Amino acid sequence: MHQRRRLRMSILLCVIAVLLVGAAPVVAATEGEEHGASLINLDKSLIIQIVNFLLLLWLLHRFLYKPLIAKMEERTGAIKKSLEEAQVARAQAAKQEAENAERLRAAHAEAEVIRTRALQEAGEEQRRLVEAARHESQRLVESARAQLEAETRRAREELRREVSDLAVAVAEKLVRKSLRDEDHRRIVAEAVSRIGSS
Repeated sequence: MHQRRRLRMSILLCVIAVLLVGAAPVVAATEGEEHGASLINLDKSLIIQIVNFLLLLWLLHRFLYKPLIAKMEERTGAIKKSLEEAQVARAQAAKQEAENAERLRAAHAEAEVIRTRALQEAGEEQRRLVEAARHESQRLVESARAQLEAETRRAREELRREVSDLAVAVAEKLVRKSLRDEDHRRIVAEAVSRIGSS
């Protein structure tokens, strides 16, 4: 709109300038008639030149100015459209960035929850394994203790049997023979040495 006004004003100023330039010689010519010589005569050629100039202005306006203005308006529209598209793209990019940031925060929160849960499960598994190991060690200790007690009882019983067998054997020998003190000592020593060697 402003460009059209400027162009119209410039055309109007050109027409006025041409008329003034054309009128100045006419005035000079009329004054020159009084003095004798004239530069431009006010005749048909001046009118034809003015008509030609106006026709040229109309042709330029019709075939040059209007297409130029249309092209400039088209270019302005394209620039506005590009700016609007850029603004829409910028808004979409900002929205996408906000969504991505929200997704990233959600992913971090979820990862933290998973990490916490995994640590809890690992702690529970560790406690369970420690408890199972403690029970197994207690079971092994009790089993070893029971086995040791059984071995000890068996050894005592064997020792009692051997001692009773030796005592019976010694009593038999004593009864069969009348013993002297030396024999008696020798038999007891043999019995003790048998008990010590077994």
